[in-house]
Amino acid sequence: MGLDMYLNAKKFYSSANWRGEESKKAFDELKEFANIPDSYMKHTFMPSAYLEISVGYWRKANQIHQWFVENCQNGEDDCRTTYVSREKLQELLGLCKEVKKNPKKADELLPTSAGCFFGSQDYDEYYFEELKRSISMLTDILKMPDEWEFTYQSSW
Repeated sequence: MGLDMYLNAKKFYSSANWRGEESKKAFDELKEFANIPDSYMKHTFMPSAYLEISVGYWRKANQIHQWFVENCQNGEDDCRTTYVSREKLQELLGLCKEVKKNPKKADELLPTSAGCFFGSQDYDEYYFEELKRSISMLTDILKMPDEWEFTYQSSW
């Protein structure tokens, strides 16, 4: 048991002609890959799908979790899936870089938090290793094309 944290990316695909031939082709390829028969979609106005992939994972990085709770979940820590804007991810990346550069600001900018199986609340080697991992992870994720949307979810 413990605090597990997931960042997912999803992208919308549609067979609608107005979305262009490339979108229609991508939708048809996804449908074929997933082995979805046409009969499943005969009752919908615009057949569509989302492709969702896991792009980030943390374990017991309670400072990162607390940031998502406060900045994306309106302070409600209830393990629900929450939309996270690209701007919010950039903000988190900036904070991680700032704390890495100025460790004395850790308690002010990215404080730890207590919780059931949330891990240490110390500003120790693990805390700063998770910041380093987060910087690398978020830098890569933010290179994804703009049509990808992001969600955060935790569990413990």
